[in-house]
Amino acid sequence: VWVDAHGDFNVPATSPSGNIHGMPLAALCGRGEPRLVDLGWPGPKLRGEDVVLIGIRDLDDGEKGLMREAGVTVYTMKEVDRLGITRIAEETLGRLAHLPRLHVSLDADALDPEVAPGVGTPVPGGLTYREAHLLMELFADARRVTSLDLVEVNPILDRENRTARLMVELAAS
Repeated sequence: VWVDAHGDFNVPATSPSGNIHGMPLAALCGRGEPRLVDLGWPGPKLRGEDVVLIGIRDLDDGEKGLMREAGVTVYTMKEVDRLGITRIAEETLGRLAHLPRLHVSLDADALDPEVAPGVGTPVPGGLTYREAHLLMELFADARRVTSLDLVEVNPILDRENRTARLMVELAAS
């Protein structure tokens, strides 16, 4: 489960910036630069149909097509607003019911910059404080999350350590 403002599903041919920072999920799904795809062991580490992104609101055109092709499920902020975070969590857990364990990658920029200012790539209109906590609480209640990574906290850009504290709170949720 990838909670992020960005898809991170670019490959060198689709990335407007060429920034490797926007390519890790594509590489995990076996797409892109072979030196990234083959890290650890050769080939994909994840199946696209086993990937769910939540909170997305800044995708490059090329990565949209790659995600569709890979079978990745994407919940944009439009869906969060329309469906609600509870339904999205339930649908995510249902879609991934065949997996005994889940990993959650939580990027601080999934949150609205007003809530989490200490990120390098802020995008307005993200998850609220309560939506983020509820999402993490619902995943914890499912008792299948066995690993979590917290990314994109930049202390230089943070204000009074707000983002760092919030990410610790979200891990605790």
